[in-house]
Amino acid sequence: MQDELIRAITADGLVKAVAVTGRDLVERARNIHTLLPVATAALGRTLLAASMMGDMLKEENASLTLQIKGGGPLGTILAVSDSQGCVRGYVQNPHVELMEKAPGKLDIGRAVGVDGTLTVIRDLGMKEPYVGSIGLFSGEIADDIAMYFVESEQIPTACALGVLVGTDQSVTSAGGYLIQLLPGAGEDIISRIEAGVHRVGSVSRALEGGLDGEGLLRAVLSDFELEILERRPVSYRCYCSRERVTRALISMGRQELSDLIREQGKAELTCQFCDQVYRYSREELEQILADM
Repeated sequence: MQDELIRAITADGLVKAVAVTGRDLVERARNIHTLLPVATAALGRTLLAASMMGDMLKEENASLTLQIKGGGPLGTILAVSDSQGCVRGYVQNPHVELMEKAPGKLDIGRAVGVDGTLTVIRDLGMKEPYVGSIGLFSGEIADDIAMYFVESEQIPTACALGVLVGTDQSVTSAGGYLIQLLPGAGEDIISRIEAGVHRVGSVSRALEGGLDGEGLLRAVLSDFELEILERRPVSYRCYCSRERVTRALISMGRQELSDLIREQGKAELTCQFCDQVYRYSREELEQILADM
């Protein structure tokens, strides 16, 4: 199943929905960061949520950052999406040992923690980004995303996210959906959506059972006539480059860069999103300093 993002709206114009399937992008994140299962599931859910939220941005070069600091053993989880829904991210402690609620069911809430915040940063290319933050509700991530939209943006939202990890620790299925009410939607609409969410149940199991993103939305919103607006491929995509890393070195300032040259004589910087290593010799650092 191809990683893709689907946007849809109900024929009555009262509900909009987006779904993402992302087994390959979560598997790529697992391989880059050598994630153990609980970190795979937590970062995977965060990447999937960021992808759907990033796709909501209208500006072409905009980006969305989703940061979760729950106080749990995983530490900070961060995902960044562009406006096309392509994502990158990391988890602070990728090698947390297996934590389960029951045999075969990962305890993401306890691994993430609830003593902290979920923060959304929308960079629309203006002087200051938009920043919204709420206290964590459950640590399960999907519930917290839904609560964010209700508390920060007053948009009634249903969110479900799922990452299924196999016995070999690889990603078997991954996906999710966001369903939001538009102005004019009444209590009957909410009841029908809630019934659909309950009927479909676990996203990862539904995907493993053969549903794709469109099938997932049609299953949850089976009581509605659904119009598919757009579908596009998504992927794990990092935008790091030697040029960007050089700019980061320049941003250190002359004094700090001079100290680095004197004390270490070289620099080795690793991208936190894709683990690409950028190495600079003393001569290269001295040239950067001379050009400043």
